Formats: sequence, structure tokens, C-alpha cells
Amino acid sequence: MEEEAMTTVAAHRLEQVEAPGAMLTKAAAKTLAVLRVATGFVFLWAFLDKTFGFGYATPSAKAWINGGSPTKGFLSSVEAGPFKGLFHSLAGNPVADWAFMLGLLGIGLALILGIGLRVAAGSAIAMMALMWAAEWPLASGSSNPVVDYHVIYAITAVVLALTYAGHTWGLGRLWARLPLVQKNRWLI
Repeated sequence: MEEEAMTTVAAHRLEQVEAPGAMLTKAAAKTLAVLRVATGFVFLWAFLDKTFGFGYATPSAKAWINGGSPTKGFLSSVEAGPFKGLFHSLAGNPVADWAFMLGLLGIGLALILGIGLRVAAGSAIAMMALMWAAEWPLASGSSNPVVDYHVIYAITAVVLALTYAGHTWGLGRLWARLPLVQKNRWLI
């Protein structure tokens, strides 16, 4: 009987360590959920504004649906860094436009919905690293030449994925139960 009780206690402790969110307080989980949705909206809003030209960062005349290029303005204005020529050559390229826009949409929706956060985090790291390299804060007169908002967004996406932030106020738990996700844990 005593051995059975010890096994139950050990199993419970293991469950606490392995269960998503077990080390977080409810307030922390809710705060991470708010951070997840807010960060997702940053990406989704960029997609929507560049697609429809709401007039915030993208005027209507330069909207993607009106024939504008989501990458041309940003990448053609790269002024410094070792990748300046590469970014200029990618400016306005349809493949770069589609990759950028699908990245914004995918990251934004994944974060807002709380699904596929590992893939979203990896995608956010790649996108933010490329955008950091395009702005090249080391030589652009940035107030912080190393850690800028691109780095913060990338780290935020990783923290959200590692803390299973999609399980609180998101579809993360349901997503994790899907057979495809069960077989491919990297999709969590």
C-alpha cells in the first residue's frame, strides 16, 4: 500500500513537471495569453495594413491588392549593413512579397489562436532576424545597436511557445490533441 502511494506521489510530481503551464500561476498564464494575442495582432495588423492599405504604415495606393509590393519600400531603403545589396535585389520580388506576407499572416494567426506556437516562434525568429539585418542597427544610428524591437519580438515568440501560452484563452489544448499534432510534436 505504501509503495502504491509513493508511485502515485511520484506520478503526480512528474505530471506537474511535464504538464504545460504547471509551473505558472493562473495570473502568469493569463498575462502570457494577453501577450500572445497582442503580439499576434502586431503581425496580423502588419499583414492587413500592407494588404489593404489602411493608411497607417501603408497608403491605399501602395496596398498589395492595388498592385503595391509589401517588400519594395522597406527593402529598397536599406542603407547600411553587409546585406544591403541582397535586400535591394529582393525588394519588390514577388517571391519575397508572398513569403513575407504569408509569414506575417501565419505568425499572427498562430499567436492569436494559440496554435502551432513552435512553428510560429521559429518563423518569427527568422523574420525578425532578417528585418534586424535589413535595418542593421549596428550602423543605422539606433538607440540600441544590438537589442531592438525585432529581438524582443523574437524572444517573446519563443517564450510564448515554451510556456504553452496557447492553452490559456486559446485553442492550444485542442490543437495538441489532434492526431497529426500528436504524431508531429513540433507542430505544438
